[in-house]
Formats: sequence, C-alpha cells, structure tokens
Amino acid sequence: MTARQSIYDRVTATILKQIEDSPGDPVMPWHRPAGSALHVPKNATTDNAYRGINILMLWIAADMNRYPTGLWASYKQWAGIGAQVRQGEKAAQVVFYKEFDVVPTETDDDGKRRVLRASYVFNAAQVDGFDTPSIDQTDLGPVRPTAEFERFVASTGATINHGGHRAFYSLATDEITMPEEKSFTGTATMDRDLGYMSVLAHELGHWCGASHRLDRQLRSRFGRHQHAAEEVIAEMTAAFVCAELGLAAEPRADHAQYIGHYLKLIRDDSRAIFT
Repeated sequence: MTARQSIYDRVTATILKQIEDSPGDPVMPWHRPAGSALHVPKNATTDNAYRGINILMLWIAADMNRYPTGLWASYKQWAGIGAQVRQGEKAAQVVFYKEFDVVPTETDDDGKRRVLRASYVFNAAQVDGFDTPSIDQTDLGPVRPTAEFERFVASTGATINHGGHRAFYSLATDEITMPEEKSFTGTATMDRDLGYMSVLAHELGHWCGASHRLDRQLRSRFGRHQHAAEEVIAEMTAAFVCAELGLAAEPRADHAQYIGHYLKLIRDDSRAIFT
C-alpha cells in the first residue's frame, strides 16, 4: 500500500466509524441540532479556513471529542504563538495536495503533478497558554437573519419556484421547485425558517452540478451508485453553506434511504468521499 493510498484509507475509515457507531440511527458528522451552530474550522495562527475534506475531518474530530471551538493549528504553529499542546493529546489529521513539476510526456501535459500529503493539527481545547476568542452568543442561534440567506440565494441566480409538496431540482428546466412555505411547520429540533433554508441549500447543491456550471458527471465514476453519490454531494453542500452562514444543519428525513448505499459506496472505495 502506498503512502497516498494509506491516507485515503485512513480518512475514509474515520468517516465510516462515525456513521456506523450509531447502528439503526446513522448520524452524519455534519448534522447539528437547532441551537448548535456549525462553524467552518479555521487555523488559529493564520485565520485561514480549512477547505473540502478537511472541513469534514475536523468536524468529526471536534464532535467525537466534544471540542467547543473550531480553531486548529499544528504543534509547531501553537508553539510559535506561545501555546503548548498538553501531554497525551491526540492530533487530528488533515490533508493537502503538494504540487511538483515533471518533464511533460504529452503535448497537452502541463508538467504539473499533485500528490496527497497528510498533516496533523490540534484543537485550541487541547493546548495551554492560548485564550480562545469569546463567541458572540447572538450568533449561536439556529437561524441567522433571513435577509442574509436570501442575499446568498439571490447571488446564485437560480430560478426557484414554489408549489406542490416536494423539493427537487429539474435538470430539464434548470429550475428548483420548493414546497409552499406554509408546508414548513418546524420540528422538535428545527424551526420552520431553518428547515426551509436547509432544504433550499440542498437543492442548490444539485443545481450547481448542471453541465453549464460544474458539469458534475458521476455515472462513469460511481455507476449504479451515482444517485446516492449525488445526494451525498448535495447534503454536504447544504452543510457547508449552513456553516458559512452560521446556521445549524439537520438531516432530511428522505435521505435515510440513501445511507445504506452511501456506506457501501465509501466502504468499497476509499477515494469516493474525496471525489
């Protein structure tokens, strides 16, 4: 097994364990109940936000260890600002792609290659000598001002219709259909406003994959599991959007039917979640 394959396998195994540790009631690591906002992890020394698979990995680590903060840094970075990682603390893994040059082998080869590398970080809750910035409690509620989400949706330019009882994106018409707003009555863990925004963010995840946008082609990569893969992509998109806007993320009930396919998908192919 190569070092790169080992990284893919370790990341995928961590995600699988998080889901399978709740038999009969699978919980995705990006779900959060109302009243518990989900924040994009940031580096404590650079203030740069982590991206892609690293967001998911750090959410998992924070959830499993009940860390109250989304600030992370390497051992060396913590030491550089006068903080000390406590003895016995375990690091969380993040990954990055390192680019290097090779001699081009074909006419359309730019000579650039990227190789996956692993790095390790510690949460602010694992160190001494660092004062975690206080969080404005007014931003921790389940819903940020509706106007902010509406501005985000308007900036996409997506055509959104309301009617019926289903939420879906139509590839044929390139339009999103949402149920009437009165259909969102809220649940024990989610108020009606948050429910609406979470569902719409999910459908925007489907919308962005159209051929004239991201041109997301999954058939050749996932075969008969392409629909499950697309649902996972849309759900993670919604989770990332909710995190960016300071909203909680909650699973949709109709996703349960895809979880079994999703588990098989990433269990059989450690690169699926990266894709």
